[in-house]
Amino acid sequence: MKERRTFTREFKLEAVRLSMEDDRSGAEVARELGIHRNLLYKWRKELLEDEEESFPGRGNLKASEAELQRLRREVARLREDQEILKKALVFFSKESK
Repeated sequence: MKERRTFTREFKLEAVRLSMEDDRSGAEVARELGIHRNLLYKWRKELLEDEEESFPGRGNLKASEAELQRLRREVARLREDQEILKKALVFFSKESK
């Protein structure tokens, strides 16, 4: 089984720079770097979409994705709290009668 290769942010940035600046095609640059051309085009697209948050690193989320994940967890927790309070309201309203 072939092990998955990982690339540093610097490598990706340099690969994209080479593919955009030189007279060579993206496929040629990819071949020279030993990567598939589709991977190079994927990196290029990611960099053009959001340069600051591109290539956050292995296992790391982009800041916007991390914030979204945090907010979803908070909403889930608040919904649980709301359900507990509803049950408590029903319980205590029965007790007071």
